[in-house]
Amino acid sequence: MNEIFYEFKELKSNNDLSSNIKIEIILHFLSKIEEAFCLFETKLNFIKTNDSETAEQLIKRLQEIFKKVNTSIVLVQGKIREIFLSFSF
Repeated sequence: MNEIFYEFKELKSNNDLSSNIKIEIILHFLSKIEEAFCLFETKLNFIKTNDSETAEQLIKRLQEIFKKVNTSIVLVQGKIREIFLSFSF
């Protein structure tokens, strides 16, 4: 329960003519409430420019923030959605 899974998704828009790249970071984490497991999801969107941080640098910064809150929280790259669905059925 101390792992937060993340994945990157590059958002492409045919209508956007700018050179900016939009990246979405999706965070998934499980929680246990009494006898039930809950899957939580949140998304972070940012625009990558030439001088902005890479997605990996942003993940490292997020990990530092989580460590200040709780040292046992670890960011893990991957998808938990499918694993969670297989447990819940």
